[in-house]
Amino acid sequence: MHPRRRSLLLLIFALSSAILLLCSSRHLSSTQLHTLPNPSTNSIPNFSFTIKLLTFDRLASLRRCLHSLAAADYSGDRADLHIFVDHLPVNASGLVERNLEESHRILEFIDGFGWRHGEKFVHYRTGNAGLQAQWLEAWWPASDDEFAFVVEDDLEVSPLYYKFLKGLILRYYYDKSNYSPLIYGASLQRPRFVAGKHGNKLKVDGDAHLFLYQIVGTWGQLLFPKPWKEFRLWYDIHKAKGLKPILQGMVTTGWYKKMGERIWTPWFIKFIHTKGYYNIYTNFLNERALSVSHRDAGVNYGKSAGPDSNLLQESSLNFKLWEMQPLRKLKWYDFCFREVHPGRIVRNLDELGSVLEFMQKQTTVTLISLYRTTEKIARNLLCHLERLDVLNSIFVGNDYEFLLDLSRRGYLVIDSEQFVSNIRDQSLMTRSSEKRVIKEILVKASILHKLSESGYNAWLIDGNIIPVSDSFYKLPDPSCDIMAANNVEILFLKSSSSRILGADFVSKVGEAGISLISSSSAPPEHKHFAWIVTKALEGKANVRIHQLDVDMHGVKLSSNTVDGAYSGTSKKWVFWPLSLDIALIQRSLQAMNMWLIDEDLSCTAVVCHGK
Repeated sequence: MHPRRRSLLLLIFALSSAILLLCSSRHLSSTQLHTLPNPSTNSIPNFSFTIKLLTFDRLASLRRCLHSLAAADYSGDRADLHIFVDHLPVNASGLVERNLEESHRILEFIDGFGWRHGEKFVHYRTGNAGLQAQWLEAWWPASDDEFAFVVEDDLEVSPLYYKFLKGLILRYYYDKSNYSPLIYGASLQRPRFVAGKHGNKLKVDGDAHLFLYQIVGTWGQLLFPKPWKEFRLWYDIHKAKGLKPILQGMVTTGWYKKMGERIWTPWFIKFIHTKGYYNIYTNFLNERALSVSHRDAGVNYGKSAGPDSNLLQESSLNFKLWEMQPLRKLKWYDFCFREVHPGRIVRNLDELGSVLEFMQKQTTVTLISLYRTTEKIARNLLCHLERLDVLNSIFVGNDYEFLLDLSRRGYLVIDSEQFVSNIRDQSLMTRSSEKRVIKEILVKASILHKLSESGYNAWLIDGNIIPVSDSFYKLPDPSCDIMAANNVEILFLKSSSSRILGADFVSKVGEAGISLISSSSAPPEHKHFAWIVTKALEGKANVRIHQLDVDMHGVKLSSNTVDGAYSGTSKKWVFWPLSLDIALIQRSLQAMNMWLIDEDLSCTAVVCHGK
């Protein structure tokens, strides 16, 4: 081949390669996922961000919403837009032609609307799905790195909304030190009401720009993939069984009774309550928000109500919007907008002392023993404690997975295995064949002694006891130091008794336990901690012990329990032998209207106390 021809061919090949490479790189830049740094690992998480816009028959609303979304600052990141257009009802009468014409105008507008930030996808339904199906069918995450931002057509977003959500995803999803599996997403709407108080106005501390609150926000909701998948599967199961999302005490239950399956939020709220999940919210003061609902007439509003908040603009920023505190510094609130503290697990006496300093300003703490209690019975007891507003509660047992779940829901728990390994006198545990029982005795004695030293009155109850009124906690004999029952685990220890019990209280109770547990003369039903404490202190100078008559003040369940035996007025507690069949316990409590959990082992009601 002639040298000139060879050079010309090489030049053409080089130019072709360069053009192909350039085209390839341009194609990648337009389709690649976000590549943003992980602040905790310096790795590059790849995630996709998709806007799910739900619309029906409000062209003016849709136009305003789309223009606000398109005008947002995406910093060159890809953001796909999926628009779901619901169809008019097939049985619509009188205005069919006009409604069809409006639908076609909406489609024509969408077709002509330019979206330069990513893919535009349009789903035009052939039938009327309704708002519930619009939400539930809008998304099934393809991976754990796919996020959906769901908006209804009467929303308007701030130009700052995406940059804020991007920072939030990096901070609270990909940063391992600030991640929690309890968080299902983030709402950009202004928090407005307390769902568990029938819509009472919500008040937030002005210094907290971010906080966690259980309620879902439908006016600009970012959804995390894993919890949404979990919800959809949960929803399928409950719908197939014909169950309803009824949660007493919630304003949303009233919505459901009025609107039925036209709305989806009661289902998601029931799921959140079952799982103990939380949503991230913003608080920007002056009724400002990154997402504003104009509350146009539609499914939720019979007539237009106007914007619910003021849209946050960059020109009005007077605080550090992009500064996101560590998760451990954010406050968590339940449906009653009561502050909760997830993750409190006590492993030794020093940790217990530190936690007690921040307990509710009450003089009494209730220690609930879950050692021989099934999860179902324990969760029913929790609902009763919430009904009675027993705030200062500590749970102890040996089912670590269950205790861990309780701690995630904001309850204070004690890891008994770790706790007992930090008790000073380990020799007591080697002197009995009943090592597990002796460990339980030492753990309970150590906790109660610490409570007394810290200035708290302490009640100890087992999982086979249900207080039915706050009169349970009233002292029958205020002059006594200790009150205990013989045949059931109920014990009261007055705070002032620490001075007369002495520093050797734990070892004395441990010694008594070793002796009495191995004794053949003691009835089996008496071999429990409360009885052992009274035996250990009998004859000790200045210790005043009162014996509680549980049969006089309570109702005992048995195989012969008669329906309606509990009047609900004069009795202080219901109790039963630990050997009683769980099915019989449940039937008896149901007959007494004291079975307060559903098929998910979740409380059937949210009870908010105070104003």
